[in-house]
Amino acid sequence: MQQICPLFKREFLGYFRAPVAYVFLIVFLVASTGLTFLVTHFYENNVASLDGYFFWHPWLFLFLVPAAGMRLWAEEKRTGTVELLFTLPVTTLEAVLGKFLAAWAFLTLAILMSFPLLLTLAYLGNADWGVVFTSYVGSVLMAGSFLGVCSLTSALTRNQVISFVLSVLGCFVLMLLGMNYVSGLASAYLPVGLVDLMANFSFMTHFEPFRKGVIELKDVMFFLSLTGFTLCLNVVALER
Repeated sequence: MQQICPLFKREFLGYFRAPVAYVFLIVFLVASTGLTFLVTHFYENNVASLDGYFFWHPWLFLFLVPAAGMRLWAEEKRTGTVELLFTLPVTTLEAVLGKFLAAWAFLTLAILMSFPLLLTLAYLGNADWGVVFTSYVGSVLMAGSFLGVCSLTSALTRNQVISFVLSVLGCFVLMLLGMNYVSGLASAYLPVGLVDLMANFSFMTHFEPFRKGVIELKDVMFFLSLTGFTLCLNVVALER
């Protein structure tokens, strides 16, 4: 595992050598804060809470995380540098973890750059900082799970556009499974136990407790397990 750190530094710093990274950060911050103030009416609610901000995170991640993750392996394959990478003394697992952790750190940075909202919250009233903290933890974990799916699709193709589309479709399905409308529609045709089982594989189901200030082991394990599972498939896909 000694090669993970050099790969992490190479990939993480690589994001900031291109203007795309800065565009990504600006789009995420503008979109998230714009939805918070204009759509969920942050000021009109008269509540010192960022629930309206975190409500939009799954929907923003649905498009922005695939945009950040589509290049992880597809670009390496397209340019032929993936063969050069594996001529170095690095295992497939180390390469996957190094690239994934760098992208996850970049996404975490984007999430944490919303700190001006925290200052606004502290100025306006007495916020429940425990709920704010758990919401940030849940958002970072969920971003890692989204990224795991995107990393896998990127390893399956050498075309970034195809990787993006596959990532959006895969993540969208994992979001739909936990929506009340979909669960209600499915319960009319499927047994309740099967519907509940499907909902347990959804980002929405496991992110909701974090937004309410609750950190449960099953929710943490879901995000970590999904991330680990997709990364294992990523290793298998590259080795084949």
